[in-house]
Amino acid sequence: MTGQNLQQEGTAQPPAAVIAYELHGNCYLNITWRCTLRCRFCPKFNNVWTVQGYDLRLHREPDVEEILAAVGDPRRYRQIVFCGLGESTLRLDDMLEMARRLKARGATIRVNTDGLANLVHGEDVTPRLAGRIDSLSISLNAQDEATYNLHCRPLEPGAWQALQDFTRAAKEHVPDITLTAVDGLQGVDIDACERIAADLGVGFRRRVLDEVG
Repeated sequence: MTGQNLQQEGTAQPPAAVIAYELHGNCYLNITWRCTLRCRFCPKFNNVWTVQGYDLRLHREPDVEEILAAVGDPRRYRQIVFCGLGESTLRLDDMLEMARRLKARGATIRVNTDGLANLVHGEDVTPRLAGRIDSLSISLNAQDEATYNLHCRPLEPGAWQALQDFTRAAKEHVPDITLTAVDGLQGVDIDACERIAADLGVGFRRRVLDEVG
C-alpha cells in the first residue's frame, strides 16, 4: 500500500449517523444510545444496531439543530416518533424543545418510551409533556415485576411499578397513551398485560418478538 493510500485510509471518516429514518409513513428520531433498561431482547444488547435496514449506531449524540435538519418538513410524515435504540426521555429538555418546534411546523409527535422518566429524573415530568407530546407508547413488557426484571433488567429498582405510576400521571397531560408488550418472551402473559392497560384506562398493543420499529 502506498503512502498516499495509507494517508487516505487514516483520514477516512466514519459513515454518517442515521438520525432520522422513515418507517410506516412516520419519521423516527434516533437521538441517543443511552437507556435505563438492558432488555435481553433489544438488538443492541445482542450486538446488532441495524433496524429494518437502518444502522442506528451513534458515535455521539446529535444536537437539536442537526436532528431538526434531518427531519426536514415534518408535514411529509404522519407522525414524528422519538424512537431509536436508546431512551429519548434521558434527553428530556432537548426532546421537548424539538417537539415544540416540530409541532409549530405542523407535526404530530409520538414518544416510544420505557415510562421511567419520572423515576430517572426524580420528579413528575409529565406536566411538561402537555401540548408537546400527542401520544405515548409505553413498554410494559410483562404482567408482573419478576418477569419484567428478568427480561428488561432495569438499572433502577422499582421500575415496573414506576412505569405504571408514570402512565397514570401522563393520562392527565397526553391525550393518547398505549401500553405495549412483546409476545414471545418466556413467561409473558399478553392477556394479563392487556388487563393492566385496561385497569389503567389506556390502550394496549401486542408487539412481536424481533420486529423492531
